[in-house]
Amino acid sequence: MQGWPLTRKIQVTQAKILEWYHHYGGRVAVSFSGGKDSTVLLDLVRRAFPDVPAIFVDTGLEYPEIRDFVRSVPNVTWLRPEIPFTRVIEQYGYPVISKDVAHRIYYARKGSNWAIQHLDGRSSDGTSSEFYKRFKKWRFLMEAPFPISARCCELMKKRPFHRHTKETGLMQITGTMACESVLRQNTYLKYGCNAFSKKEPTSQPMSFWTEQDALQYLRMTGIPYASIYGDIVEQNGKLVTTGAQRTGCMFCMFGLHLEKEPNRFQRMALTHPRQYDFCVNKLGCGKVLDYIGVPYQPLTDH
Repeated sequence: MQGWPLTRKIQVTQAKILEWYHHYGGRVAVSFSGGKDSTVLLDLVRRAFPDVPAIFVDTGLEYPEIRDFVRSVPNVTWLRPEIPFTRVIEQYGYPVISKDVAHRIYYARKGSNWAIQHLDGRSSDGTSSEFYKRFKKWRFLMEAPFPISARCCELMKKRPFHRHTKETGLMQITGTMACESVLRQNTYLKYGCNAFSKKEPTSQPMSFWTEQDALQYLRMTGIPYASIYGDIVEQNGKLVTTGAQRTGCMFCMFGLHLEKEPNRFQRMALTHPRQYDFCVNKLGCGKVLDYIGVPYQPLTDH
């Protein structure tokens, strides 16, 4: 399905949106981050149902350009998380390396046997595992002089959405894609686009899209999107943005170790120096990146 042409993907996605909308009698809402994928989703939904509301969680960690763009979109409800990021990292830990790694470090430090076994490259029953060997290289984080966890996304984004769904009865449509992570791929393979049978049902009608599809849709339709991305241009046969490649939370360190220089923190130092100073110095992300050996100081020739 990921290899389908965009026109077919649009048709199937629209069918899934229609199915979800009518199943809940129009009591639906779009989870809207202000990013490019959810911008595409909101356009697809509102082409069929112009009055569907959008829901944005203002975590305080978004790029200013994202928040400005969200303000320009009509019929958006703004939610706030129960606790700020400063308390999340203080009580639970910093988001570093990946959700999978941070989750295991957090529970291994609490003495959970399954997490310790995984960090030793073994299955929960203690047998050697090729699958879990990938975690061994991060076992040194058990000794890090700062807390680590993957709880920030759940606490700051997912909980406000869940609370809103419970209070309003509006069932969420989200712009997540299976290509973004193994977890999202497995969720799609288990439930499909419209997960009616999940404990908390959600619709992910763009699950089989790719980032290239989203960029192609934005360029093809000419709909407005957040200025942080810059222009959409072709480079080496692929569409890329001249600005940020990804947005999300500014201070999230998940995946930063995999980025080429200048990475997103090094770019932030130049484009958003105030937020960079707060993140690196006041929040302490600089000491975290020093510990794992990831550069964050701006490059002198950029």
